[in-house]
Amino acid sequence: MIKSMTAFGRAGKTVEGRMYAVEIRSLNGRYRDVTVHMPPQFVPVEDQIKKLVSTRISRGRVTVMIKVKNDSQAVSDIHVNLPLCKAYYGALCKLNETLQIEEKVGIQTLLGMQGIITATAPEEDLEKTWLPLSSCISEALEGLDAMRISEGTAIYQDFQKRLQSIEDSLSRIRVSAPSVLSQYHDRLKERIATLTQGAVDIEPNRLVQEAAFLAEKSDITEEVVRAESHLKQFRTMIETDNPAGRALDFLLQELNREVNTIGSKAGDAQLSHVVVEVKSELEKLREQVQNIE
Repeated sequence: MIKSMTAFGRAGKTVEGRMYAVEIRSLNGRYRDVTVHMPPQFVPVEDQIKKLVSTRISRGRVTVMIKVKNDSQAVSDIHVNLPLCKAYYGALCKLNETLQIEEKVGIQTLLGMQGIITATAPEEDLEKTWLPLSSCISEALEGLDAMRISEGTAIYQDFQKRLQSIEDSLSRIRVSAPSVLSQYHDRLKERIATLTQGAVDIEPNRLVQEAAFLAEKSDITEEVVRAESHLKQFRTMIETDNPAGRALDFLLQELNREVNTIGSKAGDAQLSHVVVEVKSELEKLREQVQNIE
């Protein structure tokens, strides 16, 4: 089953008055790269989050966004720094006296001073939090995977169409291949006749040998056979459940190499045109392969 690397998944739930929201985005990437953005108190479970994501994704750049919001009943630890408050008060009173300001130092003024009151969140119970958080992440991954499969299905159908086109073209090349010897024989005979203007009598056997030698150098049978073999392997790989993006990319490189060789050997204009068509389809296949896991 082909899966796209580009997808999005989202999930959210509320457990014991705490709201969890998770968004996961994946993009094309040669390797797996997972980045997690979350509240500071959840940093200790970052590795666990990455491992959870890695069970579902083997390739691509993945970004996980985690937001956690407590309800109004969640209480932080409020701390009043009395020594600092007294110090501020004394300093402000002295300042009023020095500047002969009659206004009294009030509580509102003191509350505006830095460090008078600090609020710290209660210590996070990560063992208790991990269950709902991991459940939310798994649900987001399910949505992500569904989109990856949907996109992968469209790519699979495009693969089938282009593979059939390439196979048809290779069949045309295979049918045309045996005519190479005859073409080279005729070309060689015509060229010799032109150069000698009939003044030199060439032995038929020697002419056949030279034509066979040139034809052998231009024989494309092996390249066609290897290209067809690569296509069969490609079809087999896209039917498996294993990630095959890198292997498919390698196969397309090999296919392109064989087709280039066919193009360089083929002296026939029609064959050259078919080779151009095949290379065009291979390029489109390779663009699609960059999108799959």
